[in-house]
Amino acid sequence: MSNQFEYPEDREKRNAAKIKALETLLIQKGIITSNSVDTVLNHFETKKGPFNGAKIVARAWMDAEFKKRLVKDTAKAIAELDDLPEGMTGAESEHVKAVANGDGVHNLIVCTLCSCYPWSVLGLPPYWYKDPTFRSRAAREPRAVLREFGLNVSQEIEIKVWDSSAQIRWFVIPERPEGAENMTEAQLVELVTPESMMGVALPKIA
Repeated sequence: MSNQFEYPEDREKRNAAKIKALETLLIQKGIITSNSVDTVLNHFETKKGPFNGAKIVARAWMDAEFKKRLVKDTAKAIAELDDLPEGMTGAESEHVKAVANGDGVHNLIVCTLCSCYPWSVLGLPPYWYKDPTFRSRAAREPRAVLREFGLNVSQEIEIKVWDSSAQIRWFVIPERPEGAENMTEAQLVELVTPESMMGVALPKIA
């Protein structure tokens, strides 16, 4: 990946210290409680995250008709799945829209204004997604940016960039990798990564 998207090795430590200090201050002032923080963290660890998106993509790989419905009316198709947590079709999730790779097209997701992201499907956005350099360059020169992520997209394949916003939050249905034809749905789930659902990587069989 380009140096433009690299961060200091101590980034996590420094940010964790800042967050802890802010959390302590808010608790001392009575604005939040320690239980409030734990509840939010638990929510993103168990309710909203890329594990939801992986289940959706795996089902689309297994069921071509479901995939068509997913692209046509994403929220309605997601509501068909009974192994997802409650709230997948409410509030922000009603504005989620899926696009599918294939047929000579590769899709890339970006938010040029800030960091709009389909939390219910992909969880919290990574650092680089919020980086102003990524946001501007992904829209302007997506092929070059993808190369910096290690993804070389053939010139014969069109790259479509989808700009997430408060109105629509996009995610990608990547193509099923070669060699995964006989895998079960549960095995396919393990192949799907947040990066592949954002268009900066492809699912791979280890």
